[in-house]
Amino acid sequence: MRALAAGLAACWAACVGLWALPVQAAAAAPDLTRLVDPFVGTQGTGHTFPGAVLPFGMVAPSPDTNDRGWSYSGGYQHADARIRGFSNTHISGAGIPELGDLLLQPRHGSPWTAATTDFSLAKDRASEQASPGYYKVRLPQGQVTVELTATARVAWHRYTFARGGKVQVLVDGQHGLNFVMGELPDGRQPERVRAVADHAVRAEQGEWQLTVHSRNWVERQASAALRFDHPIHSVIDLPLRPGERAPRQVLTFDLKGGRVLQARVALSTVDVAGAWANMAADRSAGFDAVRQQAKAVWNEHLGRIRIPHAPAAQQRIFYTALYHVFIHPSELADADGRVRGPRGEVLQTRSGHYYSTLSLWDTFRAVHPLFTLIAPERVDGMVQTLLDHHAQQGYLPLWTAWGRETHTMIGNPALPVIADAMAKGFKGFDHRAALQAMVETSTRPRSQAAEWAQRDWTLLEQFGYLPFDKEPGESVSKTLELGYGDDAVARAAALLGDTATQQRFAARAQGYTQLWDAETQVMRGKDSQGRWRQPFNPDTPTSPLNNPGDYTEANAWQYTLTPALHDPEGLRRLMGGPQGLERWLDAYFSRQAAGDNKHLGQEAMIGQNAHGNEPSHHSAWLYAHTPSPWKGHALVQRIAKSFYREGPRGLVGNDDCGQLSAWLVFATLGLYPVTPGQAHYTLGLPLVRQATLQLGPTKTLTLTAPAQALVPAVRSRPHRVQVQLDGQPVAAPGRLSHAELVAARSLRFDVAR
Repeated sequence: MRALAAGLAACWAACVGLWALPVQAAAAAPDLTRLVDPFVGTQGTGHTFPGAVLPFGMVAPSPDTNDRGWSYSGGYQHADARIRGFSNTHISGAGIPELGDLLLQPRHGSPWTAATTDFSLAKDRASEQASPGYYKVRLPQGQVTVELTATARVAWHRYTFARGGKVQVLVDGQHGLNFVMGELPDGRQPERVRAVADHAVRAEQGEWQLTVHSRNWVERQASAALRFDHPIHSVIDLPLRPGERAPRQVLTFDLKGGRVLQARVALSTVDVAGAWANMAADRSAGFDAVRQQAKAVWNEHLGRIRIPHAPAAQQRIFYTALYHVFIHPSELADADGRVRGPRGEVLQTRSGHYYSTLSLWDTFRAVHPLFTLIAPERVDGMVQTLLDHHAQQGYLPLWTAWGRETHTMIGNPALPVIADAMAKGFKGFDHRAALQAMVETSTRPRSQAAEWAQRDWTLLEQFGYLPFDKEPGESVSKTLELGYGDDAVARAAALLGDTATQQRFAARAQGYTQLWDAETQVMRGKDSQGRWRQPFNPDTPTSPLNNPGDYTEANAWQYTLTPALHDPEGLRRLMGGPQGLERWLDAYFSRQAAGDNKHLGQEAMIGQNAHGNEPSHHSAWLYAHTPSPWKGHALVQRIAKSFYREGPRGLVGNDDCGQLSAWLVFATLGLYPVTPGQAHYTLGLPLVRQATLQLGPTKTLTLTAPAQALVPAVRSRPHRVQVQLDGQPVAAPGRLSHAELVAARSLRFDVAR
């Protein structure tokens, strides 16, 4: 069966040309892009962006309404009245701002001068529109309509002015999305840009270039190549503000009798030559052709799951979620395969692919398992990226931005991603090298890691857990999250017949049992003498930046379920067996929360369950391990209906590079990878009557459920679900292996009282 999974991936890769179908051929298929609203999640805490991007694209031109602060991790809040400009790289749904490279802002009218300080322009709300691969807005003050589209490595801008003549474009090389708020105590701006190089303006060719070395969330280098379709008439150099190093210039163009100015932007992690080569490799025929090609690519990806009989509103919410899933991780390698790795050194990719914006603490849970089903041609390249990162850094990545390690979040979330790919039969990387990287990541000291990151393993090896009096914060969460990583190493070792490594890490993965407090019925901090944390309130959430304590953006209730990510049966035994787990979950979902606190991970609350943050994403599915799985079916539907909506406020919580959205995709299908890394799915009950998955160019799987399964009154009463795979009852109730799923043609859910 594992060979089948590998074969499907290879078939997808061989047929990757299907993504570039001629527009005429694509026109015969349903236009699923009309069901996507890129504005979903752009107001509040979703932190998505509305601009143009391809699936896994390197560039993402999008409007920026502010350049700093947590709320502007995507550079944009929909309610803002003014747009500062349009930068060309963005991260979707993160909790920390980064990227925002090379901002452009066009205008016509009273000319900007070197004394101008505010280049923002009011937007015409009614004119603002977005669809996959395309964005448009009118800026009345600038007498211009801005359109954006993109190929994989090139951002395309088209500015249509109210009339011809001389027009201006601000080109801001200093701009970026900043983690640090406001000014420094002495009034200076934080020095995001540390150095610049390669700046040149070639007026006759309409070209502009720059390399910027910056430090924000990560320290990185970005080289930009900019080409207009008109010569540059004149240049105004803007004075550097305190703390700035990069040029900000106002370029003037004489359109004469014309009204349209177009620009292309290419970027590179390597150098400006790489950026220009990326632009040269893009042989697109023009803006409209790029827009149509982007639409075709998105339709192909969105068409990998069809839910044709769902209500229109549900389809819009679902396909918007699927759209957000496909944005990241981003292809970062240049057209020639070169890229700067985690230490800033240039490497030649082994697979031709190198992915970044790897929000692994979030995405190992559902995004990467979903890719193994509906984007298997990407999986080998993603895993090889992890191994290339390890080869340069010495350990596997935690959370990368622009190829650099942020050391954000905890645990070793790359480990279940690799174990999952191995267990599902993906062969496009060296499995023994992968196991070696997994072991080294879990045992070697990391002297260069950030002070809050896991630096060595002495305490874990000595105590079996991390004592709160010796570990600087988050001791419970770190212990529990390291457990699923250790389990992943053990399972990878088992696949390769390495019994000693399997036994070592399987034993270490059981460290969570030492933090189970039978009296309070939660995972609780313990010191090096074996004493429980005192005083203790399991309802109090903690977070290293806002309320430091034993937990990471969560409280004791929410983190108690973390061991179920690798050992649900073991956790169930601690809680007193199936009935004990059911009682615990009943209390968890009904115990009143202290209130929402977005900075402590407390959003989208049902009892203590905080669906707005990742530690709670698998919780409702654990009812499958109790005598009452139907309670989970009801909760999954309630979560989907309550916290996924249309409109800019349609997401409650950071989308985290598609993880929040991937949960909804799996929930709609009626299954979920509760234990990522173990190549099976927990079965629930679909939220649609029919869904068809495109598992390869010629391979489909159809899931069906009766109409009564969608009725909340039915789901919330005791019932049994009978599941048939290709007409035969599923062997293990409530559970299905990946190999069984991808080999099947049909999966049928029936409901009985």
